[in-house]
Amino acid sequence: MRRVIFAIPGDLRTLTGGYGYDRKIIAHLPQMRVAVEHVELAASYPFPSGADLADSVAAINAGRNGDVVMIDGLAFGAMPADVVRAIGSPLVALIHHPVGLEAGLGADDRARLIATERAALALADHVVVNSSATRETLVSDFGVEPSRISVAEPGTDRAERALGSADGSVQLLAVGAIVPRKGYDVLVDALAQVADLDWRLRIIGSFARDRTASDDLRAQIDRLGLQDRIELAGERAAAALEPLFQATDIFVMASHYEGYGMALAEALARGLPIVTTTGGAAADTVPDAAALKVPPGNPDAFAAALRKAIPDRVLRRQLSDESWRAAQSLPTWENAARVIADAIERAASKGRT
Repeated sequence: MRRVIFAIPGDLRTLTGGYGYDRKIIAHLPQMRVAVEHVELAASYPFPSGADLADSVAAINAGRNGDVVMIDGLAFGAMPADVVRAIGSPLVALIHHPVGLEAGLGADDRARLIATERAALALADHVVVNSSATRETLVSDFGVEPSRISVAEPGTDRAERALGSADGSVQLLAVGAIVPRKGYDVLVDALAQVADLDWRLRIIGSFARDRTASDDLRAQIDRLGLQDRIELAGERAAAALEPLFQATDIFVMASHYEGYGMALAEALARGLPIVTTTGGAAADTVPDAAALKVPPGNPDAFAAALRKAIPDRVLRRQLSDESWRAAQSLPTWENAARVIADAIERAASKGRT
């Protein structure tokens, strides 16, 4: 059985799409005859201290005995080239989306992270990404050879079709940590433009990832007088999230950029009509027939899409039918684990020692 050391920054139990992906891969790789040793790195990534970087090398290399190392992109993209060389090979980078493309970064941090990730990726024996869009970005903007990249789209567990709300108001749902990349400010601005319509919004996501973004969002909601119509519900585990999906009429996502958009796939799995931006891979994750799609960062366009969908039950049913149809062919976690197991084997066959 092949053995892989899987290095992930922070608490693996964190309720985000990226950590959820990692947890599922750890659970499914043994089925592909790959034993996984999870190594927890500092939670400070993508802004590690020098000590954090040194500790990462020591933790990863402890007892590896030539085994393949796979590093989550949140850490890998912030590792200088000398750190990556100290880890050595065989080495697989698992990239959810380039860390330098995270919204809200200052210009200097963005440029530094992009340069760091470009140099680190050049040293990886193989790279796994979660979408074709992310693959294209790494090829065009980071200089990674296409032959070194495998696409392992996230799996989506099958679910019951959503029944929708029962109280008359159109229930909107958004899922994702409150960080600038998710575009919640755009969503709230758009909703202010359709305040004459009968809707309610529930946002599920952590406040702790970016306290400034969370405080700014609360202030924006209060300033626009929407505090009685928008619920900031915090994090929810999968079991607690299911009844909220089931009571939703429209799933909304205003992200500036998505490496894949796992929450969109979860909405498809329940046959929900969707209003989303086309940021990053989001445009590809959801079929055109299942969603109203608008450019990222454009509250006017998002408001126009909401004005179409909220009052039009027939349109919502059409979108729902297409969403449910697409759900039947969503990738599985077994598919993703098989791709990653193959990438690990490729790295092992060509990795340096």
